[in-house]
Order: sequence, then structure tokens, then C-alpha cells
Amino acid sequence: MNKPDLKLDGSETLTDDEKQALFHLLETEKITEGRAQEALDIHRQHRTPLRDILGSMGYVSQKDYAANLAEVTQTGYMSELIGSEFFDYEPAFVRQFDPAVLVRFLFCPLKQIGDTVIVLSADSNEFRIIQLVQEVVPGVEVVTLMGTEINVTRLVSSVFQESLLHNAINALREKHPEYSAARVVTNGQKLLFAGILIAYLIALVINFWGTLVTSVVVISLVYVASIFYKLLLSIAGSLNRDSRATGTQVKAIHDADLPIYSILVPVYKEPEVVPRLLRALSRIDYPREKLDVLLLMEEDDHETVAKAKEAQPPSFFRFIVVPPSQPRTKPKACNYGLNFCRGKYVTIFDAEDIPEPDQLKKAVAAFAHGDDSLICVQAALNYFNSQENYLTRMFTLEYTYWFDSLLPGLDRLRLPIPLGGTSNHFKLDKLRQLGAWDPFNVTEDADLGIRASTSGFTVGVIRSTTYEEANKATINWLRQRSRWIKGYMQTWLVHNRQPLRLLRAIGLKNWLSYNFFIGGTAAIFLLNPIMWILFVIWLAFDPAWIEQIFQGWVWYIAVFSLVVGNGLAILLNMIGILQRRNYRLLPFALTNPAYWFLHSIAAYIGLWQLITNPYYWEKTNHGLTTVDPHHLFEGQEIAAAD
Repeated sequence: MNKPDLKLDGSETLTDDEKQALFHLLETEKITEGRAQEALDIHRQHRTPLRDILGSMGYVSQKDYAANLAEVTQTGYMSELIGSEFFDYEPAFVRQFDPAVLVRFLFCPLKQIGDTVIVLSADSNEFRIIQLVQEVVPGVEVVTLMGTEINVTRLVSSVFQESLLHNAINALREKHPEYSAARVVTNGQKLLFAGILIAYLIALVINFWGTLVTSVVVISLVYVASIFYKLLLSIAGSLNRDSRATGTQVKAIHDADLPIYSILVPVYKEPEVVPRLLRALSRIDYPREKLDVLLLMEEDDHETVAKAKEAQPPSFFRFIVVPPSQPRTKPKACNYGLNFCRGKYVTIFDAEDIPEPDQLKKAVAAFAHGDDSLICVQAALNYFNSQENYLTRMFTLEYTYWFDSLLPGLDRLRLPIPLGGTSNHFKLDKLRQLGAWDPFNVTEDADLGIRASTSGFTVGVIRSTTYEEANKATINWLRQRSRWIKGYMQTWLVHNRQPLRLLRAIGLKNWLSYNFFIGGTAAIFLLNPIMWILFVIWLAFDPAWIEQIFQGWVWYIAVFSLVVGNGLAILLNMIGILQRRNYRLLPFALTNPAYWFLHSIAAYIGLWQLITNPYYWEKTNHGLTTVDPHHLFEGQEIAAAD
């Protein structure tokens, strides 16, 4: 066979081993000349290893490339032996190394024989591997055997499983117990709450009607303050058009300068959404060979694991199997998966998510133009099945207001931002420094946003949208929402263990905002039924005792809260829908009080679970929609806000 006529101009960064491996693939007809040239052109533009390019495009499997590289470099090939009786390694020796370094540089020392260390490697850069090994075991010779990235990941997972799982569960509560929700209520908080309750009961005994009047006034003032605070945030959000990542900034980024980007996708008993996930992530506008997608699956979730393997995703997908343990929560799985991330940045997508294609590039641009304190940027969340039924319409109204108005307002005013459960993009090193997620908090995202603020970091928003599946089933919605509200209660309790210390750490403005947003949200949902009951009793029976509570100026405050507060809340919900031009949802904003009634049911479920089962993760079933999200995504219905 004649030597192929490949254009190698501009490919000086290719090692001799890579060039030989490519020519050998052509000679053995494992790849066509056209595909080889395409891979070379991508390498010239992106400066990424041929191994990653060929694997991510599906042209050459990891095993074939490793075997081919071993043949041309005349080194051993280990991939087929791993897991068999002929594979020999010493776990105790491997544990001398940092698993994060092994995953990042794609090698795993197997054992030491005298002055020689045997290393399994998926990387042809032998000089770098020798340096890393000799940092731990000085002066040794290194013999490299070729394997795949999957081989390295599985070996590291097997050897370090016990310690990695322990850290995923316990690292935060052992290093920073004051930030862990493993303890729901401290003794000090119990005494405080008991004292408040006793004082309130005594006040009722001393002056029953006066105490009730005071209670109504306080609740009404909280309502009014909350709604006007949200009005302020909405106005600030509408003015927040100086996006952290403009279109010009994104276009100015060259693919060669983009770093490896890790994506965590926790999946549990959701085999039906795996094909949708693969399609959604394949649309991302980012060099495929620089994507590092980790599908996090529970070891006993056999159906989802089987479905994922059946899909045969490209090589930039890796399957990370999380060992069974308690608590069985999403943040624990993410903490475990974080150990295997190779990227400079990391984000989380849920299995049903469909992010806008340029979202990762916008995050990179935001970090590039942000200051050192910026640890995370949050993309907006919205729903692709907004028109499916009443519940999905109300869910879309709520999310549009939250992510398009409130969070940008918090960003503009530099206030703490409670993160959403997905599409939050982190600097990986800063996330690890912060302690990652709290596995005992069922709204680990909101907690992490507040913890970032208390640690001196900032969180921002980017104007990009990830589309999700809105709950269309009421019971399913209640399960999800009760977990969220329970998590807000957890987060409020955790960060108010020492409220004065928190006040000194983040300042009065941030402290008030945090308490309004986190504590106030849950409190209002719990208080709503009390006020509604009083209103219905007055409307239906007009008893004399109601007049003793709502007398004089108290009546005007309550009416103002009822009419102006609810009217303004409905109006604010319309703003986001107008910005996204989703006009068909406007009439449904008028029915918000009915939707808030569902929130109150969920709040009391969440409160009961906080007392009886605080770490229980209510599973939300996905894949219930009959809407094809990929068809909708191409249309006008879910056009992103500018």
C-alpha cells in the first residue's frame, strides 16, 4: 500500500508516535484517508490529541487506537487483560498516588518491581508520566503499557472506591460541620424555637386578641415586604442587559483556546431518557474531543446501566457507577463523580435537559471576563412542554419569572444567588476548594450558592437557557416541590446556626436577601393557608371575632397585602413571559393563587419530612411527556430571551 498523501502542515504538535499510529491505522484500513485528514485538520485547529479526536468522532474505538499505538511503539497492550486472571497489580501501591492526578493525565501505576514501576497509560506522552510517577517514587524507571481511558477510570474507581465514597458522603461534615445538613437542628436552635413558642403562648394567655392582631400585622408586613423586594429584583433584572457573556465575546473565543469541559449527568432509574440525553448533548457547540461527559449511575440501577451501554455513546462519554450507600441523593452522586472530572470547568445537566448549543462557550466567556471571585455562572431553566396541561403552563410561568427576572436581579445587585439544580457552571478547582455539594441537603444547589457567598465567592448568571420536562402529573409535582421546599428549610437552618457570624461574613444587605429568599419563600407557603382560612371565614360568615382582629388600620394593611400584593405578584409573573414572547401563557398568570395553594400543600409535606425523614430524596419521574423536545427546540415556541 502506498503511503497516504496526508497534509501534515501545521501539525507540528503531533508526536512521532501519533504520526506513526495514524499511518498504521491507514495501512491496516482501520480508517479512511478522508477521515484521517479530517482528524488532522481538527487537531491543527484545536490542538487536541488525535486519540480524543478519533474516538469522539467515532472513527476509531479507544481499544483499537490503544492497540495500534502499542504496536507502533512496540510497547505492551493491556486493555484485553484487565479484569482477567492474567492482570496483576498492587492496590496498596496505587493508593500512594492522587486519584485526581491519575484521572487527569490518564495513567495508573500498577506495581513496583525493584527500581521499575509498571504503568498503564492511555496517553502517549511518556515523559510527563515519568515525571508524575517519580514525584511519588523518586529515581525509578517507568515501563509503560498501553490501555484506554475507560481502563484507567475503572481501575482508579476500583482501587479508591472506599475512600472516594467516604469523601463524597462525609468530606463536608467532617471538615466544615457548620455547613452540613447532616444535623438538621442544633441544640441552640431547638432552645430558640422552643423559647419563641413558649413566649407566644404566654402572650396569647395574657392578651389573646392583641397577640392575634400583632400576628396578622407581622404576617401582612412580611407579605408586602416580600413582594416589593421581588419587584425591586425584577426591575434590576430587567436592567441587567450587560450580559456576562455577549455574542461578540463568544465568537472571539477560538476552539484551540477552549479547555476540556466536564459534564456531570446523574441518572437514577431513568432508562427512558438516556436516548434523549445523548441526542441533546450531541448538539452542544463545543469541540467534541474537549467534552468530558460523566454519566453517573447507581450500581443497583441495572436497567439504566444496560440502556446506557446499549446506546454505545461516543468516547467522550464515560460511565461512572456509584456504589450503593446512604444517603442516596443526587449531590452524593455528583461528589463521587467529581473525582473523575478532567475538565477545567464542570457543569451539571439532568438526564432530560436540552441546553442551548452555545451554553458551554458562554460559560467559558463569562469566566474569562469575570474576576477571580467568580466561582459559578447559572444558566436559565425553562420547559419545552409548556403547553401540555395546566400544571406545565404554571410551572413555565414560575420558572420564567425566577430565572429571567429574579436571578438576574440578584446578579445585578451582587446578592447571594440560590442555584438551580442544573446548568450551573463551576470552576472545578474552586468547587473542590468550597467542599462541593452537601449530600445531606436535598436542595444542594441552593445551599451551594449561599455557601459560596459566605466563603467570599460570587455567583452570576448567563443568558442561555436549558430546557427541561415540566411535571405534568400532580402527585409527581408535589413530590418534587416538597423536596425543594424541604431543602430550602434545611438550607435556612444550616446557615442560621450562627446568624450573627453569617451577618458579619456577608453583610447586612446579603443577610437580609438570603433570609427573604430562602427562609421567606418557605415561610410564606406555610403561612398562606392560615390567612386564606381567615379570609374565607370572613367572606362566608363575617363573624364578630374577625372584626376584633381586623380593626382600624390593621384592616387596611391586610387588604393592601391581599389586593396589591397578589396583583403585583401576578403582574410580575407576566413580565418574563412577555420577554420570551410566550403570549399564550399570559391568561394563566391570573390563576396563580390556585398554583400557590399547591405550593402550600407541598410545603407542609416538606415540613413533615424535615421532621421525620430529612434526607429522603423524593424521586421525580421523568419521561412522562408526549411532547418531542427536539422538534420544539427548532421552532419559535421556545426562543431564548435576549
